[in-house]
Amino acid sequence: MTKETPATVQVAKSAGFCFGVRRAVDAVSRLLDEGHRVCTLGPIIHNPQMVQQLAQRGVCIVERPEDVPAGHTLVIRSHGVPQSVCRTLEERGIPFYDATCPFVAKIHRIVARHSAAGATVLIAGDGTHPEVEGIRGHCSGPCYTFASTRELEEMVQKGIAPENVPVVLVAQTTFNAKTWEKCEEIAKKHYTNLQIFDTICSATAERQKEAAALSRESDIMVIVGGHQSSNTAKLRDVCQENCPTVLIETAAELTRDTFAGVQRIGVTAGASTPADIIKEVLSTMSEIINNSEVQEETAVETAPVKSFDEMSFEEALEASLQSLTTDERVRGVVVGIAPNEVQVEVIGRKQTGYIPAEELSATNADPSELVHIGDELELLIMRTNDQEGTIMLSKKRVDAQKGWDTVVEACDSGEVLEGTVTDVIKGGILVASHGVKIFVPASLASASRMEDLTPLLKQEVRFKVIEINQSRRRAVGSVRAIAREERKAKEEAFFAQAEVGQKYTGTVKSLTSYGAFVDLGGVDGMVHISELSWNHIKHPSEVVNVGDTVEVYIRDLDTEKRKISLGYRRAEDNPFEIFKTNYNVGDVVTAKIVGMTTFGAFAQIIPGVDGLIHISQIANRRIEKPQDALKVGEEVQVKITAVDYDAKRISLSIRALLEPEAPAEEVAEEAAE
Repeated sequence: MTKETPATVQVAKSAGFCFGVRRAVDAVSRLLDEGHRVCTLGPIIHNPQMVQQLAQRGVCIVERPEDVPAGHTLVIRSHGVPQSVCRTLEERGIPFYDATCPFVAKIHRIVARHSAAGATVLIAGDGTHPEVEGIRGHCSGPCYTFASTRELEEMVQKGIAPENVPVVLVAQTTFNAKTWEKCEEIAKKHYTNLQIFDTICSATAERQKEAAALSRESDIMVIVGGHQSSNTAKLRDVCQENCPTVLIETAAELTRDTFAGVQRIGVTAGASTPADIIKEVLSTMSEIINNSEVQEETAVETAPVKSFDEMSFEEALEASLQSLTTDERVRGVVVGIAPNEVQVEVIGRKQTGYIPAEELSATNADPSELVHIGDELELLIMRTNDQEGTIMLSKKRVDAQKGWDTVVEACDSGEVLEGTVTDVIKGGILVASHGVKIFVPASLASASRMEDLTPLLKQEVRFKVIEINQSRRRAVGSVRAIAREERKAKEEAFFAQAEVGQKYTGTVKSLTSYGAFVDLGGVDGMVHISELSWNHIKHPSEVVNVGDTVEVYIRDLDTEKRKISLGYRRAEDNPFEIFKTNYNVGDVVTAKIVGMTTFGAFAQIIPGVDGLIHISQIANRRIEKPQDALKVGEEVQVKITAVDYDAKRISLSIRALLEPEAPAEEVAEEAAE
């Protein structure tokens, strides 16, 4: 009995997420991981399973900006939206992340620019599709959509766009490439003032081209993707011209009858299809057609690759998308800025360029702080992806290449460089200067030894390069060398003109139990705790904190030991001086009992000024102790009877305000009457 030839499965290497869709899904996942509550304007992709997974993580779908729940961040999906939607979000103060595919965003810029200049815009695509609705929303003048050559012919016959009016022709990114070519021919015949922009996503065009080629070699094509997905539907249309074709969303839709009598099976997937769904489909197919005999091959004529059992589909897909790394430099214009990347139009190239945030600068700053829309940058090509039509670029590495020469020269000449502390790592800090990160050991990171280097993070520092390793492109620097030189120069300048009584504005640098150290501009002085307040305090933090700006004056100088004693208390704040100005002997005041002794009670007249009520002046009768008539915290009326300004002593009397107590015999007579 002759054994049947085993069925084979060929998987298109362009199957699965495209660049724009992956970028949008990643944006939602990243926001969720960061703790944000997220909603999307419509389903983030045309894949019910992925939408369901995100819903389980709390992602909700809204149809209008007005429906965004309070406290949520809105993600604009890769299809893009009309300009009016972004304006509404900004006016309402709704936080949002624009995940519009760079290819779609490019169409927005094209139609916005030409429409504003008076051109009529013709859009090849499904007029009800969100992407096309978004494109129309960036047109300020006449714009029309058509989905087929027939509809374009009808528009031409109706006289759309007079002869003297410029016409711009663009396409939905997923438009059928074959139909687009015919539309171009029709437009060229009828419009003399025509500009054509081939805006079909290169990844989409390649996906359709590859699917068509694979379908011509297959007995059946399996298209994996959402039933509502435009690009998936177009893949089905392309393939069914050459062989029987089925479109499925999940592996559950496969049956044994699907593969009855077939030997060559082709598989591709839409741009919104996650890798795990493709993998599940392939696994199910393997089971159906006898997994032990099924082999998987990619639809490319190269050396044999791993079988499905040996390589996961994610690995196979990643292997098929391996990109070329080059050292080529290009120039690009910034056209979009997001927290995780910057989009650029690469001059002289059709591909869409993007700079990951980590490849923008050595400082790890927010991209919006580093570049602006319209900036032209010199960039290094990190990786090209012809399948997706994208180029990953780096500005940081161009800067580093240029900066390395500067750093080497500085080491030779002893030149002082400036940089920003970007990282605190084990053993020291990293300082970014001229696009290069220089390591500074902890012992050389500041003028004096610091146990914790964290306060240096994000600080601007001056340093010298003290060591270079050319082979490893490593540099070592010293902040201390410069800091000590600068500090010594500042000290010399300070002591050359400093005098007792001079006033300064300084910053509190540190606190100790006995005082506060104040930076006077590179030179430190100390305010003793007794000089911080006229009142008694237990710790300097009761008056000042590190970082406070304070007005101080020099109380004493020791030029030999380079010590500066500072004063902080102002004479006009001296409580006794305030008392002297506002109170006189004979005045009656309200005072608060703050202490007791055997010979009397102390009462506070104003904060910082107490007076003594002698035991003989507490009552108009004889008492054994002050507690017989008073208690701490009680407020009483007293008369100021004497003041010794030199000794700062104040005598008070309650008795002086009381009626004299009648003699005992008079009290007895009154009682007898």
